[in-house]
Amino acid sequence: MNGVLRHLAPRTLRGRLSLVAVTTAALLMTVLTVAFNTVMDRHLQHQADAELGNRAAAVATTVDTSGPRVRVLETVNDRLLDANVWIYSGTRLLEKPPSATAGGTLTAAAARLAVRGDGVCTTVTAGHPRSVRLCARSVAGRRSTASVVTALDLAPYRNSADTVLLGSLVLDSVMLACTYALTRLAVGRALRPVRTMTDQATEWSAAGSDERFGAAGQPAELARLGASLDALLDRIQTVLRHERQLTGELSHELRTPLTRIIVELDWWRARPRSGAETRATHEVIAEAAQAMRTICDTLLDDAREEARTAGAAPGATAVVPVLHRLVDRLGTPERVKTVVDAADPGPTAGVRPALLERIVSPLLANALRYAHSTVTVSARPVPGGVRISVTDDGPGVPEAFVGDLFQPGRRADPGDGHGGAGLGLPLARRLARSVGGEVSQDPACTSGARFLADLPPG
Repeated sequence: MNGVLRHLAPRTLRGRLSLVAVTTAALLMTVLTVAFNTVMDRHLQHQADAELGNRAAAVATTVDTSGPRVRVLETVNDRLLDANVWIYSGTRLLEKPPSATAGGTLTAAAARLAVRGDGVCTTVTAGHPRSVRLCARSVAGRRSTASVVTALDLAPYRNSADTVLLGSLVLDSVMLACTYALTRLAVGRALRPVRTMTDQATEWSAAGSDERFGAAGQPAELARLGASLDALLDRIQTVLRHERQLTGELSHELRTPLTRIIVELDWWRARPRSGAETRATHEVIAEAAQAMRTICDTLLDDAREEARTAGAAPGATAVVPVLHRLVDRLGTPERVKTVVDAADPGPTAGVRPALLERIVSPLLANALRYAHSTVTVSARPVPGGVRISVTDDGPGVPEAFVGDLFQPGRRADPGDGHGGAGLGLPLARRLARSVGGEVSQDPACTSGARFLADLPPG
C-alpha cells in the first residue's frame, strides 16, 4: 500500500506542495461546509417553529376556555385556521384537519404532544421523503384548558437546505480547483529562481567561472541557497585550480630528468659505444627515471594528503646530505661553482627527504640558471626551525617583478633564453607551506638573488 502511495505521489516539488495545499484546503472546506449546513438546518428549523408558533397563537384566539367545557368558535377564516391544526381538551380530540384520519401518524403524534404540554415540538415522517414539524401550545382558561397542535410540511425548508448544501459543494469544488491552480502557479513562480540558479551553477561549475550568486537583493531562503551554491562553486574551482596546478607542477618537475634521458639517448645513438659507456648511459637513464618516479610520488602524495599532513611533523631529515645530493643530481654548469656552506650532518628539518628535495630543487635550479660564477647553498638552525638559503651572483630579481615572483606561470623575462614555465617557485612555496614552512625572497640581497626556505625543526 505504501509503495502504491509513493508511486502515485507527485514527483515534483511543485506537485507535492500543490497536493498538500489542496488537501489542507479540502479538510478546511469540509469542516466549514458541515458547520455552515448544520447552522443553516437549525436556522430553518427555528423558522419553522416560529411559523408554527404564530399559527398556534392565531388558532388559540378561536378556542374558548372560559367555561367548564372547551369550545371552538367559528370564524371567517375558519378553513385556513383549521388546516393542519389539532385541538384537544385534555386527551379528547375536539377538531382535526379534514385530511387527517383519527388513527393516522400525524394525529397520533399530535395527541402525544397535547399530553406533553406547552412549547413541545417534534418532527414526524409521514411517508418518505415527506417530513412534518408539529408544535403544541396550551390555551389555559379559568375553568378549562385546551391544547393546540399545529403542523407544517418541511419540504420547502428541506429543499432550501439541499440547495444550500449543493451550492456549498459546488463552491468548494471551484475553490479547490482554484487553490490547486493558484498554488501550482505560485510555487512555480517561486521556484523559477531556484531553477535558474541550478542551471547557472551547473554551467559555471563546468566552465570554472568566477561568477557567483551573492546574497544581495535576494530573499532569505534564496540568499542561503546562493551562499551554499557559492561555497560549492568555490570548492569546485579550488579543485580545478589544484588539478591544473598539479598538472603544471608535474610537467615542470619532470622536464629536467626527462631532458637528461633524451640527452643520454641522443649521445648513445650518435656513434657506437663501448660496453662501459652503454652501462653508464643505462645508469644515468635509470637514475633519471627514478627521479621522475620520486617526483610523481611526492607531488601526488602531497596533493592527496595535504590536509592530513599540514601542521604535522611527517618525519625528520638531515638537511646537508640532501643538499649535496641535489647539487650532484642537478649538475653544475662549467662557468658556475656550487658551494654547500654547512657542516655535515648539519640541522634536521621536520619533513620527508623527498619533500625537502622538491622544496629546494626549484630554488637551486633557478640559481644555477641565472648565476654568473657562484651559487652558495647554506643550512642554519634558526629559532623555531631550519633556514635553507640559496644565493647566486646573477642579475637578481627585477624590482618590478618582485610582487609576481611566486605567481604560477609568471616569468620576469620569457625571452631570456632560459627554459622554464614559471611554476618552480610557486611549487616550492606551496610544498613548504603544506608542512608549516615558507619560501621567500630576501630583499636585502643586492648582488644577485637569495631565496630562503624556512622549515619546521626535526
